[in-house]
Amino acid sequence: MRHAVRVLLTQVTTLVSDVDQMKIDFNDNALTFMKVVIATLLLGVALDTKVADFTAVLRRPVPIAVGVVAQFVLLPAFTLLLTIVLDVQASIALGMILVACCPPGNVSNILTHRAGGDVALSVSMTAVSNLLTIVLLPVNFAFWGGLSPAADDVLQTVHLDPWKTFGEIALLIGLPFAVGVTVAKVRPAFAKKAHGVVSPVSYVLLLAIVVLGLVTNYDLFTGAASAVLLAVVVQNAMALSLGYGVARATGLPPRSRKAMTFEVGVRNTGLGLLLVFAYFDGLGGMALVCAMWGLYDLLVGLGLAQAWRRRTAPDPTPVDESFVHRES
Repeated sequence: MRHAVRVLLTQVTTLVSDVDQMKIDFNDNALTFMKVVIATLLLGVALDTKVADFTAVLRRPVPIAVGVVAQFVLLPAFTLLLTIVLDVQASIALGMILVACCPPGNVSNILTHRAGGDVALSVSMTAVSNLLTIVLLPVNFAFWGGLSPAADDVLQTVHLDPWKTFGEIALLIGLPFAVGVTVAKVRPAFAKKAHGVVSPVSYVLLLAIVVLGLVTNYDLFTGAASAVLLAVVVQNAMALSLGYGVARATGLPPRSRKAMTFEVGVRNTGLGLLLVFAYFDGLGGMALVCAMWGLYDLLVGLGLAQAWRRRTAPDPTPVDESFVHRES
């Protein structure tokens, strides 16, 4: 038995070592198209965001502050520890840390609604988190990535300009977010209709990009998938557990715990995937972690939301009409 385990670990280690040498082929045109898709995706989130979602921070500062700390401090810190415990290679460690630094998307709002959770809290946290991400993502990634023993060699070979990264993220998140929130404020009826088109189309296009990347680089991915899967599964379970655990430890009610679970456990890995191609030349381990995380995260989130829905009585709180449109 011990011999079999050693052989398996040796095979996995070999595969993981190959991951650090992998480069995913993505040309400039494909990268530009991905940027447009990500910006459109975030525009879809913003079209369904109201100014009241931000002012809700003043009415409910404690749970939102808890969510911010959980997402931007605890999740990257626990992820760093996880990369050390799992002893993953450089590119996988960086991919896991990048995922932890990404914001949630409005998928977390949909899952919270399906689970009978606190939708208002979820929407407010998503709005605040995406806004903070403009500044905190590059800072967080540089800080926690720099603390990773495994990732040190890779980071030394990559010139990651913080100001350039900030500018890229501000353009990709800040601009569409500002436009979407403004349109939602000035033309709410139009924003509601536009969101019904922009959001699903952008998600489909993002999925198409991921699938195309997998097909184009099929041989590379099949050799490394098993090496990355364990890291993705464990990190995803940790992220969801962290959200629920923090909510419970701070005394939040059951419906708020569901919202916190999805806000911390669901990440917009499409943004992470774009940064991998923009700054890390499509480094295989990072790209594979982001791609696998996005799909696995959605499947597990849907399963958890459905399980909670079955075990919980229907939520008596009226749901905002605009949110119902979001889910359709």
